[in-house]
Amino acid sequence: MTSRASAEQHLRDLARLRRVRDRIDREYAQPLDVEALARGVNMSAGHLSRQFRRAYGESPYGYLMTRRIERAMALLRRGDLSVTEVCFEVGCSSLGTFSSRFTELVGVPPSVYRRQAVRATAGMPSCVAKQVTRPVRNREAPGDRTGRESQATGHRTGQESRSAGDERHLA
Repeated sequence: MTSRASAEQHLRDLARLRRVRDRIDREYAQPLDVEALARGVNMSAGHLSRQFRRAYGESPYGYLMTRRIERAMALLRRGDLSVTEVCFEVGCSSLGTFSSRFTELVGVPPSVYRRQAVRATAGMPSCVAKQVTRPVRNREAPGDRTGRESQATGHRTGQESRSAGDERHLA
């Protein structure tokens, strides 16, 4: 394959990955799995997972959970839903998994976040509240890489030891 053909294929792959990411953004509250996402862009599940991680720095599952947690943060700031209601509203089927992932990304359990956020963002426009309360992914936080890849080496560190089944079935 020539370098031009390779570059064209790379651009086509990036466009397909954007479609997958956009689908996750739109359908975050629905049950999603890698096989279905891959079929939608004519890729194998393994190839999609590898390419997605290469392009966006995290697995499709990690990206989905980050979107769900961001939405959960907005719902918890409103203060009118319980943590359990928020969990199911954003598409999580396990309160325990939701709470663990929320705590990992945000730094506090959802119940604590709910109490603190309602007070901290009182009177703040929602667009500003969204920006100042956006979760910092662990790989972005200096010195804290639990559950993420090391930026320097690209190797897995910490707690990220999900089975292949968890990666394939995103919901």
